[in-house]
Amino acid sequence: MRERGQGGRDSDKRNAKPVYHYSEEAGFTGGVELEPIAIIDSDDKEKLELEALEEPIIGHWGNRHSGNGAEESKPEREPIPEHIEQFIEKLETEVGYKKSFDVVVREMTFGEKRTALFFLNGFAKDQVLTEVLKRLSYLQSDDLSPDALHSFLDLYVPAVQVMQECDWNNMMAGVLAGASALYIDGENSLLMIDAKSFPARSPEEPSLERVVRGSRDGFVETMLVNVTLVRRRLRDKHLRYETMRVGDRTQTDVCLAYIDDIADMEMLEAIRDKIKQVKLDGLPLADKQLEEATVKRGWNPFPLVRYSERPDVVAAHLMEGHIAVFVDTSPSVMILPTTFFDLVQHAEENRQTPFLGTYFRWVRFFGIFASLFLLPVWFLFTLQPELKPAALEFIGVQKEAKIPLVAQFLLAEIGVDLMRMAAVHTPAPLATAMSLIAAILIGDIAVETGLFVNEVILYMAVAAIGMFATPSYELGLANRIVRLLLIISVAFFRVPGFMITSTAVFIILVLMRSFNRPYMWPFIPFDVKGLWSIFIRPPVLYNRTRPNLLKPQQRNRMPEANKE
Repeated sequence: MRERGQGGRDSDKRNAKPVYHYSEEAGFTGGVELEPIAIIDSDDKEKLELEALEEPIIGHWGNRHSGNGAEESKPEREPIPEHIEQFIEKLETEVGYKKSFDVVVREMTFGEKRTALFFLNGFAKDQVLTEVLKRLSYLQSDDLSPDALHSFLDLYVPAVQVMQECDWNNMMAGVLAGASALYIDGENSLLMIDAKSFPARSPEEPSLERVVRGSRDGFVETMLVNVTLVRRRLRDKHLRYETMRVGDRTQTDVCLAYIDDIADMEMLEAIRDKIKQVKLDGLPLADKQLEEATVKRGWNPFPLVRYSERPDVVAAHLMEGHIAVFVDTSPSVMILPTTFFDLVQHAEENRQTPFLGTYFRWVRFFGIFASLFLLPVWFLFTLQPELKPAALEFIGVQKEAKIPLVAQFLLAEIGVDLMRMAAVHTPAPLATAMSLIAAILIGDIAVETGLFVNEVILYMAVAAIGMFATPSYELGLANRIVRLLLIISVAFFRVPGFMITSTAVFIILVLMRSFNRPYMWPFIPFDVKGLWSIFIRPPVLYNRTRPNLLKPQQRNRMPEANKE
């Protein structure tokens, strides 16, 4: 037995994708028996038999759903070399064997058959591969039939997730995704062993979606862990996970999650087509790049998708008829479609009683409204005191400052943004000290020296709190841009500027659509039941129907009504 080193020249042949499939109806079987599933490709009519899985594995579509363009022709299959020397030489040429230290080929002889186990060092699950090699080391030449590959597959490889592969490109993509390839000398196909282990952190509560009551787990950077967290909450046989790969070089796994007897199939097909049409070199920044490539909203700051790092939030949206998009290496999940009012709701409201949930929701709405209009309206009343009602005569500047009001507002906005960015990059032990510096040294001294007035600091603090109370981080940033526009409009045009800018922003919101769904639903178009459920957190037993916006196949949430 001998072990070869690692290395080779990087390959440019990355356009082929591995094909795995998983059948929920067939269930799981033990041993290494092949599950009788045949997938016939329309181009070459090649049948791929797949084994049953020991655990839910994320399957990958073929090149039809590769994400590199709509309905591209399938590339010609590249055969596996029949001699081990050619196999090793091809690995040196394409994947950098003997140059890249993490590319490993383990050569051994079992039953007088030369074999090579090809894997990436960081992805391989050592314990599983060691058991495979240990079992094969007992083989004698008499144990093998003339068809050695089938003997290894059916009898001697003690792993459950094994499949036969005869395409070199599919094999290469599979190994780069973490699988291991067992090559047998003299065979024109090999065995793919799904024994991978990704570096991953433990699930923990997301910092942006904390709740007082509720689960403390959250998504991580491994897609298989994330879909398992959702399936743990949704033990529904109709829950579907469809996957594809996007990016010519990164080959990033993207998963569409939906419940197939609830979700609107037309919307699902539209989302699937948008992802298939993405043509990018890669998605190293994961879901955010995928969002920009599919939504294409241009310079509009308002978010058209909702992000969540909580499995319970994603499961609840799936049960309403939404579609979730998981992207590997990202702890955030995109929920499609979304509306403006979806982005202002929080999981905490549903963890309290209906009365308290409604109260918290209204407090949150008030904070968001204040973050948008408090500063511009106060600025307008200061510039035109005759607009103030008699009860609000106390509103205004008590003493003048050295800097004009509009400049104070702009400097305060920039200062809050600088503090927010500094907080992200500040180590946790120093965060408290930075807060004291911002609150005392900057704010207090700026007022004492006459650069700022007290009212600007006060109303800016209230607006910042309202922005941070916005559940959607992206919506909070978009509201800040709107607030800046309103302040500048008031400074130049007073009342007409405020009215025109507010109307223009509202018209833009009304015209926006998230995957062909109106962004301002249920306000425009008006839906009284939907609007009631937005402003009042209904009790669970009274929330009997799913939103009209999603066009669900089953409108009623109650199982008895659906059976009728």
